[in-house]
Amino acid sequence: QVQLVESGGGLVQAGGSLRLSCAVSGRTVSSAAMGWFRQAPGKEREFVAAISGSGRTLLADSVKGRFTFSRDNAKNTVYLQMNSLKPEDTAVYYCTTRSEQRYSGLYRQFADYDYWGQGTQVTVSS
Repeated sequence: QVQLVESGGGLVQAGGSLRLSCAVSGRTVSSAAMGWFRQAPGKEREFVAAISGSGRTLLADSVKGRFTFSRDNAKNTVYLQMNSLKPEDTAVYYCTTRSEQRYSGLYRQFADYDYWGQGTQVTVSS
C-alpha cells in the first residue's frame, strides 16, 4: 500500500523559506512520477511541481525561480524547497504519486495521480 506523509509546513513571513518533505512508503521515489499540489481556501487544488521517474522536473509558472523539487532516493523522500514566499502561496500542500503500473513521466493534472498525502499547511504572512 502506498502512503505519503508530508511535513515541514508552518507560518512564515513573506520573503521567507520553507522546505516541505514527503516521506513515501510502498513506492520507490527513484522511479516514480511525483507531484506537489496546493489548495487555498475556496479554491480548487492546483498544480505546483512535478518530477518524473528519470528526474526531470516541471514547475508551475507561479513558482518558477522560487521553488525547487528534489528527491533523496536513500531516504525515499521528496522535497519542495520554497523560497521568496508570498502571501498568495498560502495553502495546504499535498504530495502525490502515480501507480507503478502507469508511466512515470511529468504530469500536471489532478487526474494523472493515484495516491495523495494528507497535506501540510503553509501560511505566509505579509
